[in-house]
Amino acid sequence: MKRSEINRALKELEAMCQKHCCYLPPFCHFTPEEWKSLGHEYDEVRECQLGWDITDYGMGDFDKMGFSLITIRNGNLQMADKYPKVYAEKLLYLKEGQYSPNHFHWYKTEDIINRGGGNVLIRVYNSFPDESMDKESPVTVHTDGRTYTVPAGTQIRLTPGESIHIQQYLYHDFEVEEGTGPVLLGEVSQCNDDHNDNRFNPELNGRFPAIEEDEPPYRLLCTEYPEAK
Repeated sequence: MKRSEINRALKELEAMCQKHCCYLPPFCHFTPEEWKSLGHEYDEVRECQLGWDITDYGMGDFDKMGFSLITIRNGNLQMADKYPKVYAEKLLYLKEGQYSPNHFHWYKTEDIINRGGGNVLIRVYNSFPDESMDKESPVTVHTDGRTYTVPAGTQIRLTPGESIHIQQYLYHDFEVEEGTGPVLLGEVSQCNDDHNDNRFNPELNGRFPAIEEDEPPYRLLCTEYPEAK
């Protein structure tokens, strides 16, 4: 992705948070220059990959496959003694036409919450023991205290305020319902580990984008922090 494309996406997410009165923690406002002078007091932000994030799933077509997000809090499964939090929280921003492809998590369970904007459609499939997608068996769905069963491949519509619980090994994808406008999503989950806990079907090229530097960064991504001073 071009840095200009990333900058534009992050500014759109920031504006969406402001529109829906979703206030961000201080580290989300640090400039790239400020990060150069910060010490070990912000190691948790660095080592738990808090802050701004972007994905195009290695496909190079962000407007069709990808979205922008912010990790507000998280633990670290690889450094559990230092960071014992067992939970995470994110904000996700999707525009119409963008798509997050089918995947499940081995470890993480999560709630996806529509925090405002349009409607999000989340398609669900069970998985087989060999981790392939089960396109036949009905899926048990948990949404806002309600438990019910839907056919495999059903898209669950979440309007603002509604949520769905995603269990381990449950394949899911999501996109914005056409004509409803961009969506701000919340995610509340167990610890997030995007390096080791995403099983895509089909497999993809990667979670984090390669970046072409065509302008200075507006904000550093969570994978770009400099070492502590």
